[in-house]
Amino acid sequence: MDDFTPTLPGLPNIHCHAFQRAMAGLAERQTDPADSFWTWRELMYRFAGRITPESQYDIACQLYAEMLESGYTGVCEFHYLHHRPDGAPYADPSAMSEAIIAAARDTGIRLTLLPVLYMSGGFDGRPLSERQKRFGHSVRGFLRMLERLQRQESDMLRVGIALHSLRAVPVEALREVLAEVQGRALPIHLHIAEQVAEVEECVAVRGARPVEWLLANAEVDTRWTLVHATHLTASELRGIAASGAVVALCPTTEANLGDGVFPLREFLDAGGRFGIGSDSNVSVSPVEELRWLEYTQRLLLRQRNIVAMPSQPSVGEVLYTQALSGGRQSSGFADDTWRRDVVCLDADATVLAGAHQEDLLDRFVFAGNRPLVREVIVAGRVVVREGRHVGAEGIAERYRHTLRALLADG
Repeated sequence: MDDFTPTLPGLPNIHCHAFQRAMAGLAERQTDPADSFWTWRELMYRFAGRITPESQYDIACQLYAEMLESGYTGVCEFHYLHHRPDGAPYADPSAMSEAIIAAARDTGIRLTLLPVLYMSGGFDGRPLSERQKRFGHSVRGFLRMLERLQRQESDMLRVGIALHSLRAVPVEALREVLAEVQGRALPIHLHIAEQVAEVEECVAVRGARPVEWLLANAEVDTRWTLVHATHLTASELRGIAASGAVVALCPTTEANLGDGVFPLREFLDAGGRFGIGSDSNVSVSPVEELRWLEYTQRLLLRQRNIVAMPSQPSVGEVLYTQALSGGRQSSGFADDTWRRDVVCLDADATVLAGAHQEDLLDRFVFAGNRPLVREVIVAGRVVVREGRHVGAEGIAERYRHTLRALLADG
């Protein structure tokens, strides 16, 4: 490759539920002929009920090490496991969040922690179910936790907020929280329009579709990240693009759950911004997320090279640079901070033979499944050498022990 060094800027993963990595592959047996997100959610609730601060830490360490090995150098953790399974707080009310912070610190990944406000079981305001109680907060309790966590912010940790969804946050609570953080430059993330049933229920109760309602009732701007936003009208799509918000796209999870396909080409044409996330962590690979993002569009439209632009004919370049820009915005870290993160690829990999800068991203995204990441540097610290996280052996041993214990009772 002569003097060409294959390096990439580290990519942010902007939507993640760390604990779900431990249930990857456990929801692939049919429980209902009409299996969907809603039946998957029941298994997820049962699994979530077993997670403790200690197991949360071990799972997150394993996951974050895998993310770094794949080329992610930062993660936005959409964190809603706050309390004990019965809803009672831990002695330290932030114990579960502290486990996430510790895992990020100990693995060396950049973390945007997004504690989640989760208050109701649906648009009609029904109470949380027994299995949802550990997610719940009052507005005051949520804001107190947020304040405590924000005291720990550093050049490796940002703390924003996550409103779980419009169905889980009543209107007055949403307005109260947004009034409290008005004018503050902190990330605001929200699941929205992921499922058709969610859209239909929002229309029935609030008289508007979820994105339509949000844009009319909140000052959505560049601080916001709308997660999934799969089911949109043309006017909703243009509204998101005009707001400057980022859409978090999670193709492997959206496919795994049967959610649907985001209208990416139309969104880009409208000037929209996106980033990628691993969400349920059935896959931990920016390559797979970016590849599937393009491939789902090809299957839908029966064409090739869907996201290419006249100014950027390289599909890999469009996907990576757009996900990088949108991801940095979504994370809340300054661009200068991200520039200290470097991903070095394997210069001897056969799929990179003869590569040049202009085709590197196409090769990285589309040329196979062999891991290409050799070294990763985050904030000047080497966290991956020879393709492995520097603490991989000890992290994996703790994870195996934890997972066996979690699954011991079936």
